[in-house]
Amino acid sequence: GKHRIVIPCLGHFKEEYEKVSKLYMSNKIRTTRYTLLNFLPRNLFEQFHRVANVYFLFLVVLNWVPVVEAFQKEITMLPLIGVLTIIAVKDGLEDYSRYKMDKQINNLVTKVYSR
Repeated sequence: GKHRIVIPCLGHFKEEYEKVSKLYMSNKIRTTRYTLLNFLPRNLFEQFHRVANVYFLFLVVLNWVPVVEAFQKEITMLPLIGVLTIIAVKDGLEDYSRYKMDKQINNLVTKVYSR
């Protein structure tokens, strides 16, 4: 049947614990969506799943066509850039608060009972 091996991280078991623990994933809690490296691409990817953002992007691209140009190219970009920036800042702050909460939970002191 299935079984598991529990090795305490104490005294003379410490070397064996370090050797075995590298084989398994840690049990740290991670509820954050982003890292510093993937924040911008992943956030933009998620934001352009919203129909409104795709519509404004379509208007920006359409305004760059000389025949269709309704008004200045830069002005059509302002609403889209503004909305994307505000949502990115909001998502970043929410993710940072999740990171702080995860760090607090992962560093809690626990009691281990043994016979």
